Amino acid sequence: MVISLLVLVALGFAYYFICGMTYSEGTRSGILTKVSKKGFIFKTYEGELIVGGLNQGDGAIMPASVFKFSVLDKKVYDQLEADQGKKVVLHYKQVLKNFFWQGETDYFVHDVSFIN
Repeated sequence: MVISLLVLVALGFAYYFICGMTYSEGTRSGILTKVSKKGFIFKTYEGELIVGGLNQGDGAIMPASVFKFSVLDKKVYDQLEADQGKKVVLHYKQVLKNFFWQGETDYFVHDVSFIN
């Protein structure tokens, strides 16, 4: 019984560690259209960035897409909230799997810079 419990706890820690590993990281630029605080018990910070809608140079327009992201740091969230509607560059990390208390997406923004 004790060994089974120890194995379950070890598997739980391994799952938590593996899911939290960074799968990819990078930047996305666009217009920040939404930031919000969501949830009943576990409040998470969520946002949306419009990416695309740019002229390709040959007369074709790349259709806009929406990049949905989560924010773990309240300081970054406050910065995004103050600059909603502006052109920004979001620096993010994508994890293998998020947990419900972290946010709705696997993309976590950890820094933001602004395009003049």
